Amino acid sequence: MLQYDYQSSIGYWICMTSRIYERAMHQQLVPAGITHRQCQVLFWLAHDGLLSQVELAERMSIEPPTLVRILDRMERDGLLTRESSESDRRVKKIRLLPKAKPVWKKIVQCAERVREQAARNLSPAQRETLKELLGIVQKNLEQPNPSSIGPRLANSRTRSAKRKAEIDASA
Repeated sequence: MLQYDYQSSIGYWICMTSRIYERAMHQQLVPAGITHRQCQVLFWLAHDGLLSQVELAERMSIEPPTLVRILDRMERDGLLTRESSESDRRVKKIRLLPKAKPVWKKIVQCAERVREQAARNLSPAQRETLKELLGIVQKNLEQPNPSSIGPRLANSRTRSAKRKAEIDASA
């Protein structure tokens, strides 16, 4: 029927590992009374600092209305507050409150247990190699892929580059 060489696909291995890792995190978080989405909110705010609701929704790969419901619960629980931006009152910035600190501590403990479980049979050198390789893959995927931008845009970029080279050569 539908055929694909999954064993040779880097994407397959990354996606499957990510799903299993996420499941392991969920299993650690549930007994601590923490949801996966709360963990994501706290992670991104700890990682990037003050963010707008739109920025946070983008990082979490969810729609802004979905995030609003999550933030409503977290605000009700005293973990965060939403404040109007000084430069644009329509923009809501999310600020963590002191009550988030013990929740974050539990998340970090869960993450450390999962990290150790995931890397249990890897040597320190293999752990470093894995991080380096995944870093390379991330950088590769962050750069635009010329073959995915379409022939029309690619041709216009090629023409622009040629014109610039001609102008530079004549100057």
